[in-house]
Amino acid sequence: MRSVVLQADHVRWDLAGSLTCMEHRKLGTQGLEVSAEGLGCMGMSEFYGERDEQESIATIGLAIDVGGGAALLDTADIYGPHTNEQLVGRAIAGRREEVVLATKFGIVRDPADPTSRGVNGRPEYVRDSCDGSLRRLNVDYIDLYYQHRIDPDVPVEETVGAMAELVDAGKVRYLGLSEASAATIRRAHAVHPISAVQSEYSLWSRDPEDEVLPTLAELGIGFVAYSPLGRGFLTGTITSPEDLSDDDFRRHNPRFQGDNFRRNLDLVERVKQLAAEHSCTPAQLALAWVLSQTPPPAIVPIPGTKRRRYLEENLAALEIELTADDLRRIDEAAPVGVAAGDRYPDMSNINR
Repeated sequence: MRSVVLQADHVRWDLAGSLTCMEHRKLGTQGLEVSAEGLGCMGMSEFYGERDEQESIATIGLAIDVGGGAALLDTADIYGPHTNEQLVGRAIAGRREEVVLATKFGIVRDPADPTSRGVNGRPEYVRDSCDGSLRRLNVDYIDLYYQHRIDPDVPVEETVGAMAELVDAGKVRYLGLSEASAATIRRAHAVHPISAVQSEYSLWSRDPEDEVLPTLAELGIGFVAYSPLGRGFLTGTITSPEDLSDDDFRRHNPRFQGDNFRRNLDLVERVKQLAAEHSCTPAQLALAWVLSQTPPPAIVPIPGTKRRRYLEENLAALEIELTADDLRRIDEAAPVGVAAGDRYPDMSNINR
């Protein structure tokens, strides 16, 4: 079907009103190119309440359809654990060349206590983890392989050295870090080029602006923003902790509890007001803000969803163009440090 181009080629829609493809963005200077908006797959397997494998696979399929041959899909061995990689592997079967596949290693869960977390950056663990991910995803190579959290007991040079060996072996194409400090990023990048750093970034999590984003701009590293909708809070659909299912991990998140919850609702109300002026949803405005924070470095948000209708809503954010005045007003409504409460119950593994 013939297509029409809207909004500076960010997205392409057919005459029936369906998105057919989106622009790409380059992460790093080593050649990695991905869809301007990726898909976080974590919630398809756990953490966010009920699961629907059939709808999740259909959602991944839609992301591939509109990804223009470079649909960024984000998973990790810890999600499930392991079952999310298996799900993604089933969803991309027969479409491997249309996908930029990102997965992670380094967070270790205790089988006896799934809520317990550890980190492991030992070279032998890196190699074993990669082989396990390749097996579960049923692929020959991983496009972007992240160290999920930095291990304080293993020099990052040793971990990245082992990751570089995976590149040499053809098992991995590009390397990334998740939730790393500026100093650690520099040390890692000196061992092997880092193409992307992934951290939480949204209107209520702007910490990377202080040191990480300037460092990435200097080194030529791309940035992948996870939880760009504040774990769903910025959508405006969560008005009470009771809106979350009993097994939803956000019930244990400081920002979703007590006085923090009530204070953070004030931020959402301000976002709602600004969104109404653009005739869009709060989620779309929040995503449009993240998408507008480039260049440099290139920023690619990976909002997570397990439903096609929400993916379509998220993709429509690519059409929204924010003016300098819009950005000023958003900054006033959601300044750095506006959110009440820590991002995680335990912040000890963050920004090492």
